[in-house]
Amino acid sequence: MNQVTEQQAVTFEDRRQNRGEQRPDGGVERRQFSNSYNSENEDVNELAQAIDQYKLRHRRRFITFEELHSVVTGLGYHK
Repeated sequence: MNQVTEQQAVTFEDRRQNRGEQRPDGGVERRQFSNSYNSENEDVNELAQAIDQYKLRHRRRFITFEELHSVVTGLGYHK
C-alpha cells in the first residue's frame, strides 16, 4: 500500500535579523529579558544580556537548566 502525500516547501524566516521591527504578520519581535536590561542591579542586566546572547547564538527560544548553568558559569559564577 503506497501513499503519496504532498509536501509544501517550508521557508525558514529568521526574525532576529529585524529586531524591534514589525514582522510581516503585524507582530513585534520580543526578547525574553529585554525589559530587564534597565534593572538597577548590574548583575541582573548582565545575566539577562548573556542569556539572550546565548539564545541568539544557538538559535534557541527557550533554554534548559543545563544551558542556563553554562551561561552562569560562563559569566564566572561558581558554587
